[in-house]
Amino acid sequence: MPIIRKIMMCIAFSLILAVTSMINFAMAVVEIDITKGNIEPLPIAIADFLGSGKQRGIADDIGRVISSNLKNSGIFKPIDKDAFIQKIKDSNIVPRFEDWRVINAQALVTGRIVRENDGRLKVEYRLWDVFGADEMASQQFFTTPRNWRRIAHIISDAIYKRLTGEKGYFDSRIVYVDETGPKNKRVKRLAIMDQDGANRKILTRGSDLVLTPRFSPSRQEITYMSFEGGQPRVYLLQIETGQREIVGNFPGMTFSPRFSPDGQKVIMSLQIDGNANIYTMDLRSRKTTRLTNTAAIDTGPSYSPDGNRIVFESDRGGRQQLYVMSANGTNTQRISFGNGRYSTPVWSPRGDLVAFTKQSGGKFLIGVMRPDGSKERILTEGFHNEGPTWAPNGRVLMFFRETRGEDGGPRLFSIDLTGYHERLVPTESYASDPAWSPLLD
Repeated sequence: MPIIRKIMMCIAFSLILAVTSMINFAMAVVEIDITKGNIEPLPIAIADFLGSGKQRGIADDIGRVISSNLKNSGIFKPIDKDAFIQKIKDSNIVPRFEDWRVINAQALVTGRIVRENDGRLKVEYRLWDVFGADEMASQQFFTTPRNWRRIAHIISDAIYKRLTGEKGYFDSRIVYVDETGPKNKRVKRLAIMDQDGANRKILTRGSDLVLTPRFSPSRQEITYMSFEGGQPRVYLLQIETGQREIVGNFPGMTFSPRFSPDGQKVIMSLQIDGNANIYTMDLRSRKTTRLTNTAAIDTGPSYSPDGNRIVFESDRGGRQQLYVMSANGTNTQRISFGNGRYSTPVWSPRGDLVAFTKQSGGKFLIGVMRPDGSKERILTEGFHNEGPTWAPNGRVLMFFRETRGEDGGPRLFSIDLTGYHERLVPTESYASDPAWSPLLD
């Protein structure tokens, strides 16, 4: 074989290896490992969704909500549209990937909206791997015009899952305590909103104090405490219908009601004869079962996702610490041993972590630890942080923070498990005690 031919074959083989390596690298670029610490946000281009006539405004709104969701996750960095070279005019045509590589877009989202003859909207989207020059995902949805925002959340979840391998959390809601009025005379009402702060709806009148709203894991239903008539009672409230019923009238104080994972029980702390212990109530039979029996204050119970264990707070050791026990009240073990007081524990929907509030050194800290108490990690601290609640994918926490001063009040914040992406969640008034819903059906 002539030497020139041998050299040319070697060069060709080297080029093939180089191109193959570049392709493999490009394909890996748009897969994000969100289990690491601080994540560099992925540059992503959200092209204008196409639509004509009355659909033009909705198309713009859907693109805006998708971009906002992805940005707020801290994992994605939407690229400024002024930098776009190609203007997408047909979402069915393969983009000019070289135009998107120039602006460092590693993923591209395109879409369009079409009004059907029956008045419904058909919403389509496509997710493109820019460096791999390939389509990664595409879907279409049919919905009423008023439901456009939810479609935007569903598309955001699909993009999040395709690029991270984890379920999203955007198609979910937050129930919380809406607070208005002067600091010494606050009106507290239950309210609900989308996870991004939109679609706020007031659920209770505000004539009676309400506390600790919590979502059912299986229905659009919440449980909460109310001092209606001056007595502490635990209620169930159907969100869509507004139908309300009393779980039970209990002597003394009632604290922190929360659903079991199957939605069939409510677990809570009842103060009887001066002692606060943990009880469950079967919502079908209304039978109450006592789980702890101590002279201490046992409260704040939260089930593990499989329903086999319960984490709670107790001062049985002298000050508030976290404990885990079996669902029948046996095998109690202390899991927190750090300096300070621990409270408001809540088990992650993934089952791998317990979030908590910790009071230490004059500050309130929000942190996480494993269910055996190991790997404690503080995510954020402040003058008064409290009440963590998990996003349905177990990757983000929401909590409330009280601000100082006469005009101060509580606001909602979210933070991811890296502790790097904390942000204020917009609400129309002061807000406290949030609870995150499961993903909507």
